[in-house]
Amino acid sequence: MSTTGATSDPLTALGSLPGVAESVESVRKAVDRVYGHRIMRRRSNEITSEAALRGARGSAALSGADWALEEVRRRTDFSGDDEARVVGAALRLTAEAGQLLSIWRQSPLRVLARLHMVAAAGTGDEVGRPRGNGEPVDEPLVELALPDADEVSGRLEGLSRLIIAGSSAPALVTAAVVHGELLALRPFASHNGLVARAAERIVLIGSGLDPKSVCPAEVGHAELGRAPYLAALDSYVAGTPEGMAAWIAHCGRAVELGARESTAVCEALQRGAA
Repeated sequence: MSTTGATSDPLTALGSLPGVAESVESVRKAVDRVYGHRIMRRRSNEITSEAALRGARGSAALSGADWALEEVRRRTDFSGDDEARVVGAALRLTAEAGQLLSIWRQSPLRVLARLHMVAAAGTGDEVGRPRGNGEPVDEPLVELALPDADEVSGRLEGLSRLIIAGSSAPALVTAAVVHGELLALRPFASHNGLVARAAERIVLIGSGLDPKSVCPAEVGHAELGRAPYLAALDSYVAGTPEGMAAWIAHCGRAVELGARESTAVCEALQRGAA
C-alpha cells in the first residue's frame, strides 16, 4: 500500500471499499460474543493467557514451526533447533506486545525495532534496525520480490505518520494494513512474519477492539492456512481496491476465528465449573 498519496487518510478510504464494512461488522459481532460470555466476567485473565499461547503457536506455524499446542505448552527450552527458536520468538513477541501499546501510538518505528530485537534475541548489528541495500532477508516462506532499502524506509515512514496522526478507520482496517505492509516490505533481516503479526495484535488491542487480547488473529491465520494467507498477501501487494479488500477480509476472518477459539475456551471452562 502506498501511504504517501494525496488522500489525507487512506486508511479511512480503505474502510469504504466494497465488502470491507461487512467484514468489520462481522468481526465486531464475533468479538462481542467473546466479551459477552459469562466466563469473561470472572476469568478473563485465564482467557487472555490461553489466547496468548494459542496465538503464539499460530504465528509460529505460519513461520514454519507448526507444533501441537500441547507441545508448545509443555516445552521450556526453545533454544534448540530452528523450529524451537521460531516458537520461542513467537512466545516472546506475544508477551511483549501488550507492553508496547503506549509507545506504539507515539513511535511505531521504535516499537517495530523492539519487536525485532525480542524476536531475534541476538546482538548482531542487523538486529532492531531496518535492513540496508544488499542485506539478505531470511523469510523463506514469503517469495514476493523484495523492496529495496529506500522503498522500505519511505513506506515505513509513511506508515508511522499514519499511525501517529490517528485515523477514523475501523481497527480491522488499520491492523490489516500494518500487517500487510510489514509482510510485504520485510524490513528486517529476519522474523518479519512474526513481527508483522505481533504488530497486528498491538493494533487490535490498542484500538479498543480487543483490549483484553482474547481474539488472537494468529490462530485464525494459521487455521485458514499458509497458502491462502500468502495468496491474500499477493492481493494486498497488487494494490488494487479489490486486492486490498480481499486482504482486509482475510484478516477479518482470522480475527473471527481467533474469537471463536476463545469462545470455545470459555465454554470449556464453563463446563468444568458446572
